Amino acid sequence: MPRAAAQTDDTAGRRRGRPGYDLESLLVAAATLFHERGYDGTSMEHLSQRLGITKSAIYHHVPSKQELLRLAVDRALDGLFAEAAKLPDTGPAVVRLEQLVRGSVAVLVERLPFVTLLLRVRGNTPVERAALARRREFDRVVTDLVTRAVAEGDLRADLDPATTTRLLFGMVNSITEWYRPRGGTTAAALADTVVAVAFEGVRTRPAVSEVE
Repeated sequence: MPRAAAQTDDTAGRRRGRPGYDLESLLVAAATLFHERGYDGTSMEHLSQRLGITKSAIYHHVPSKQELLRLAVDRALDGLFAEAAKLPDTGPAVVRLEQLVRGSVAVLVERLPFVTLLLRVRGNTPVERAALARRREFDRVVTDLVTRAVAEGDLRADLDPATTTRLLFGMVNSITEWYRPRGGTTAAALADTVVAVAFEGVRTRPAVSEVE
């Protein structure tokens, strides 16, 4: 690609409205409003009032409210799939599962407004249905790891893998209800706690021999 064209594309990708309101901060505000008011109950006027900018400044970044929703939920989903892509192809499945849980907690902390919005998507629009399909795809990645860990003897065989997945990530997702970035708890410490609490219940335990 010619250098001039590359510079033009890069500039277009970083288009700004008023100073301080780039696409990322716009998406954070949109995700917060969608959560507070609901997607249908949020208008571009509401968003412009929240940010103190004109609607035309918003349209400078995105063509529609639907595109704002798509970009916002994709911030969460892309983060989760990026963590899944980091997993090694080999090694104990339970270790990879723990790595994915830790990575998912990190994504939640880093992209809290977007993950919070994603968890409230109900499939009422094409964008929401596409997001739910990607969530199910991610769930299958987790369930596959749980199934493999059971087969390898590291997780309890009496627990249904799909149910274990839902309960495990139900715990992770519940963090959105109470976590506040300024609370003093780091993402790593939070992940340590989740892993300790969750895996203590699902790991197999060595048989204890009776002492005569």
